[in-house]
Amino acid sequence: MLIKSNRSVGEWGTVFGDPAVATAILDRLLHHSHVITIRGDSYSLREKRRSGPL
Repeated sequence: MLIKSNRSVGEWGTVFGDPAVATAILDRLLHHSHVITIRGDSYSLREKRRSGPL
């Protein structure tokens, strides 16, 4: 399973509206996971910039 987000793990409390719920979700998701952090512009944003002004 691949889960992708444009929010950092620290912001999930505000996304879900409850830090306790976010902590429980992250605990279950990250238990046997590999986390890969990719920095920089997204591929879609890069393509939009090439095609014209934002």
